[in-house]
Amino acid sequence: MGALLHELRRIADALETHVPQATKPDFADAPAYHWERVEAGGRHVGRLSPVQEPALIEFSDLRNVDQQREVIERNTRQFVQGRPANNVLLTGARGTGKSSLVKACLAAFHKQGLRIIEIDKEHLNDLPAVIELVRARPQKYIVFCDDLSFEEGETGYKGLKTALDGSVSGQAANMLIYATSNRRHLIPDKISDNLENNRSQDGELRPGDAVEEKISLSERFGIWLSFYSFSQDEYLEAVRLWLKKYGVPARRIRAAEKEALLWALSRGARSGRIAAQFAKDYVAQLG
Repeated sequence: MGALLHELRRIADALETHVPQATKPDFADAPAYHWERVEAGGRHVGRLSPVQEPALIEFSDLRNVDQQREVIERNTRQFVQGRPANNVLLTGARGTGKSSLVKACLAAFHKQGLRIIEIDKEHLNDLPAVIELVRARPQKYIVFCDDLSFEEGETGYKGLKTALDGSVSGQAANMLIYATSNRRHLIPDKISDNLENNRSQDGELRPGDAVEEKISLSERFGIWLSFYSFSQDEYLEAVRLWLKKYGVPARRIRAAEKEALLWALSRGARSGRIAAQFAKDYVAQLG
């Protein structure tokens, strides 16, 4: 019996060393937080680090995402007003405004008590600790997972699934999860996953279960928003918006369109992000 107790204590000490313990943050009036791990006293400690001046953007600054904007703005408004709201998954082409829409939510609803907690993919298993830290707070929190995707063999998605709706304690009423990804189902699908049989000796007897396991993660988000690459006209509209915001005269904006198209061609894509990058470079050259 003594040997068993000794072994249990050893296991408990090992778990305490490797599983991050959450420290209670100083909930100053910061609009955003970043979840991070630090080592203290031989332990990994998780904490919310305040971001006093986060990068924000207004809804009115975004183009070619009107439908997506309407949905996420409505859902976030319901959330801050204490009405039912859904977790949101934003997927699609890179640079098309997914992350910007989430930042715009903070800009629009911060004064109504909305806060954002950004958490990196490798820390998703800490989500239960994050939930417990904010559960009793009066503010509303969006946990933001940016550029989220999982490679074959990674298990962090299971922590996200649990936080979405699978734990006994459940998700906090004052917290939602907004995630962006270039993948619709977050986890890569392989052709072999769809085979009814796997002829290899160690193949799964029920490969369909593996497919369901992958798809079930994205299905836990109540709202899916899809984003697509810009057409040439949409891209030029975004370029004009950014140049106007930087104070470039109208005649200069018209003259810049050819250069803007060449810029996009060199990048191999057209998007709001590429339009903003061109505008910065163009304005810098104007002096």
